[in-house]
Amino acid sequence: MKPLAYRMRPRTINEVIGQQHLVGEDKIIYRMVKAKQLSSMILYGPPGIGKTSIASAIAGSTTYAFRTLNAVTNNKKDLEIVAAEAKMSGKVILLLDEVHRLDKGKQDFLLPFLENGMITLIGATTSNPYHSINPAIRSRCQIFELHPLSIDEIKTALVHGLTDKERGFGNKTIHMTDEALTHLATASNGDVRSALNALELAVLSTEEDENRTIHIDLHTAEECIQKKSFTHDKNGDAHYDVLSALQKSIRGSDVNAALHYLGRLIVAEDLQSITRRLLVIAYEDVGLANPQAGPRTLAAIETSERVGFPEARIPLANAVIELCLSPKSNSAYKAIDAALADIRSGKSGEVPAHLKDAHYKGARELGRGIDYLYPHDYENGWVKQQYLPDPLKHRTYYEPKHTGKFELALASIYEKIRKQQSSNKKL
Repeated sequence: MKPLAYRMRPRTINEVIGQQHLVGEDKIIYRMVKAKQLSSMILYGPPGIGKTSIASAIAGSTTYAFRTLNAVTNNKKDLEIVAAEAKMSGKVILLLDEVHRLDKGKQDFLLPFLENGMITLIGATTSNPYHSINPAIRSRCQIFELHPLSIDEIKTALVHGLTDKERGFGNKTIHMTDEALTHLATASNGDVRSALNALELAVLSTEEDENRTIHIDLHTAEECIQKKSFTHDKNGDAHYDVLSALQKSIRGSDVNAALHYLGRLIVAEDLQSITRRLLVIAYEDVGLANPQAGPRTLAAIETSERVGFPEARIPLANAVIELCLSPKSNSAYKAIDAALADIRSGKSGEVPAHLKDAHYKGARELGRGIDYLYPHDYENGWVKQQYLPDPLKHRTYYEPKHTGKFELALASIYEKIRKQQSSNKKL
């Protein structure tokens, strides 16, 4: 018998649970189906949230033939069979899973059929199509993002699975506690397939009592789902979303949010991404406001790499908390980015003659190094002379922030040097 999650797939668009921003009344996919004007589309989002279900529901709401292929496991010959059927019937709806893996040969074959409308493609992928799908396919499709289901939506799907007599367990007498139902809905982390699989395991692995009743309590539910279904593809879009959220939480000094996102990366055991991002944060976001945060973050990283998980979580948490609560300064990275922007736009100019290398024979005759003033011969090493090329001699890149003692001291020195450089006093 086919799995419960497969059997409970919606047969029409009205049976779809969740994704109401797409399939709710008067929303875009609902309107397309109602008007019988389907266009090719790409559905993307985490596993188990209804991409295939929506595709089958769309097909069930129309009279068109519906075929399912996988861009990796099915070959060009399989596409040719679908195309032949489309020529015979006039239109076929093709669900193509892992559409981002479509190779050039299959893509070139498929494109003409998308152009003339004989094949309506519904591509499904967990990867962001704007990054992973060839523009030739992407430009011929509408792109719709799906979201993890809410706890209440997953509860609805579980109840349907328990009560549906045709496809679910409605012919059995099952008593499931509210705590067990809530746990399956919560621990599945928005993945309805995971929740239905756990429910099926709970029902099939529990013996009936003398009254032919199956009792599912919290303990049974915990055993059947084991742990929270955590979706984290290290090459996927969600991975970069979590890293971005970690950095922005630290930048915003929200310790609790930063620890949450750190925890998600720890659960995924993605030590390499964590350590690289924390080092970037230490210098990009904390920077000169707390210069010791960088070396201490590096020490925490080296410790975490040496001890490994699960103990690595401890030095990582230390680093995250310090970075969160440190004053923040982006003055250094903004300064270098401003300098790079000038260089890349062609604003550079020739190095001033007195700064050019004069350590080779004939350099002086060429005017190199003449009139250079040696800073160590002057008080504090400050000497008034031009260092920037002529086109940029008045350009300012570094703008200090008064974030703490260290950068405040740098700002004070910086201001004194600038005043001396801009004064008319001759040396």
